[in-house]
Amino acid sequence: MTDAEDRKPQSDEARSAGRLPAGPAVAPAVDSESSTTSEFALPKGLATPRTGSESETTSEFALPKGLDAPHGPATEPDGSAFSPPNTYSARQAPPAFTPPNGIPTVSLTKDAPWQDRMRTMLRMPVAERPAPEPVQKAEEGGPAVPRVLDLTLRIGELLLAGGEGAEDVEAAMFAVCRSYALDRCEPNVTFTLLSISYQPSLVDDPVTASRTVRRRATDYTRLAAVYRLVADLSDPETHVSLEEAYRRLAEIRRNRHPYAGWALTAAAGLLAGAAALLVGGDPIVFVAAAIGAMLGDRLAWLCAGRGLPEFYQFTIAAMPPAALGVALTVAHVDVNASAVVTGGLFALLPGRALVAGVQDGLTGFYITASARLLEVMYFFVGIVTGVLVVLYFGVKVGAQLNPDTALGDSQRPVLQIVASMLLSLTFAVLLQQERSTVLWVTLNGGVAWSVYGAMHYVGGISPVASTAVAAGLVGLFGQLLSRYRFASALPYTTAAIGPLLPGSATYFGLLSIAQNNIDKGLVSLAKAVSLAMAIAIGVNLGSEISRLFLRMPGGSAAGRRAAKRTRGF
Repeated sequence: MTDAEDRKPQSDEARSAGRLPAGPAVAPAVDSESSTTSEFALPKGLATPRTGSESETTSEFALPKGLDAPHGPATEPDGSAFSPPNTYSARQAPPAFTPPNGIPTVSLTKDAPWQDRMRTMLRMPVAERPAPEPVQKAEEGGPAVPRVLDLTLRIGELLLAGGEGAEDVEAAMFAVCRSYALDRCEPNVTFTLLSISYQPSLVDDPVTASRTVRRRATDYTRLAAVYRLVADLSDPETHVSLEEAYRRLAEIRRNRHPYAGWALTAAAGLLAGAAALLVGGDPIVFVAAAIGAMLGDRLAWLCAGRGLPEFYQFTIAAMPPAALGVALTVAHVDVNASAVVTGGLFALLPGRALVAGVQDGLTGFYITASARLLEVMYFFVGIVTGVLVVLYFGVKVGAQLNPDTALGDSQRPVLQIVASMLLSLTFAVLLQQERSTVLWVTLNGGVAWSVYGAMHYVGGISPVASTAVAAGLVGLFGQLLSRYRFASALPYTTAAIGPLLPGSATYFGLLSIAQNNIDKGLVSLAKAVSLAMAIAIGVNLGSEISRLFLRMPGGSAAGRRAAKRTRGF
């Protein structure tokens, strides 16, 4: 065998094994069914995958082959709070739930005062409130939301600064917003801050505005004017534009007080003199108490002009009546000096703030109630400080003041009723009330003292219970008068509780402490606090009783909602 023949079979074996390249001259025959020995080749029996024109998705979020993608609803994604569950079927839906008494409807007509309508709306959950019936025609393009909220806050500021309760302020703010078709609004009232939030829909951003109440001025004439403005805004037959509402609000703020400064000083003196007669004083005591109260009022005005806080104003105003009582005792004048000091205290005790604070607490506004009661405590401590300083020096100079002396004379019922009515009348002047309301509150004060005297002096009932019942009648009559005149109840109730204020109990407690009888003084002061709480709770209870039995919007009296649910469920 030659060398060429010997190399030929070797080259053929090498080509068949894939180790030598095939030359152009030699083309061996390849079997179609021969097995491929490459390590990257697919094993025999597996189908070759079909690849498209696009590359395969290799993302880790891609669904594995063989799984079908879920098809959710077209409007809401799967898992949304507004989409029904996957197992829900309209054909197998449970029956709709209706309360046993039915769903009450709320009438937004003039069948009831706007205070009752708005208070009923506020005590309902937001989802159950009916759609508003727009009263005021909004401008083209919808109401100017920031301007409406600003108007609402300014109205609420005047009401809160005038001494109105937090729930009534919220009701007024809610009424203004709904009159301009802002139904999804939530007012919030605290002692010094007003805020309101409006959200057009569940998907829109809310608009929130706030306003701080920095100055407080007692002017019930201005308060009544604001109530008339809110009543006109809520009246479907009266159209008040935003510009007109702003103009009327500016006029209310610019109006002068109905009574001059000298008239207020004279009213403070007459109030102290009437209180002195109420607790058993004579004409000399009447004059002395009136002079002391007027001096204290002028000194308080002077301190206010110098920028002193109200605590020091009350402290200084309480000193002149106490000093006159001590001076009459040292001069051995045969008068009841205790009645002089007690009459001066009647003109200073903060009964209005006390009633408002207790009312806020009973209606669920605990932050505002705590702030109001803390303010009352500061004023009371200021009065105590002023009187206690004078009594302490009076005891040191030898003034014979007897804390066991009984004030009040049940043998003069006619004089006491006249004195109580005079006290209520002068108290109404100090509160800057409208002249049309002065007569009503004067009669209400006379009725309150008549009931108290009949129960305590004739019936022998405890003074706390007698005070509570008399204050309850004051609140009841005041609420009825306010509903009749579509106005606030404060002008008809605040001045009427004047004859019931615990002036004598406060004085005797301070006198006992000044004479180092601490235990006896604390007992008397505790009695004064009990009488004050009886007044506040009685006034609020009378108001609630009037609402309980009178027809209210939203259903019968049995289905009336409470102010707030605070029992944990």
